[in-house]
Amino acid sequence: MAAAIPTSPWGSGTPDIVVGPLDLAAHVDEALTVQAQAFGLTQDEIDVRRHIVLRHLDHPQARALGATAPDGRLVGFVYGLPNNRTHWWSTVVEPYLRDTGSEGWLDDSFVITELHVHPEFQQRGIGRSLITTITDAVDLPRSILSAIDTESPARGLYRALGYQDLARQVLFPSAPKPYAVMGAPLPLRRG
Repeated sequence: MAAAIPTSPWGSGTPDIVVGPLDLAAHVDEALTVQAQAFGLTQDEIDVRRHIVLRHLDHPQARALGATAPDGRLVGFVYGLPNNRTHWWSTVVEPYLRDTGSEGWLDDSFVITELHVHPEFQQRGIGRSLITTITDAVDLPRSILSAIDTESPARGLYRALGYQDLARQVLFPSAPKPYAVMGAPLPLRRG
């Protein structure tokens, strides 16, 4: 069920954004445009990520939500799936989690694979609505994700929702910056 959320706490003039189910395979290019704007991706990186997203969507329990403006433009999205230790992401983060005694977080967890909001629409509660809505529909006890290991609004949001650092300075092949792996019990904290 889609829900309208106000995107501006500062008054009128900003339309309502609708958060609801997203056929991510059909809208992968729109989603990757949002991600490129939010994350500063090159066309080569977008092309690689397109294949990754479509491969993830083959998982029967993959879920995706979109945030849509009244004009139909996708302004944010989130997708994830239950973690599987044989997936590439898990094989990369597992040694870091083992080193911090947090390896158990890889089991019975829903991975937030991607969460992005177009820069023009950030800091308006859209990311919070996307991540809480997707995790509220999950029948698992916890959620994990990775985020660039720097103080940022995204990391602040994750902490406010109950995510804690499980491992830091995690290096992904070909990623220019280190990441932090974060985990939170579900349901996410409201606040």
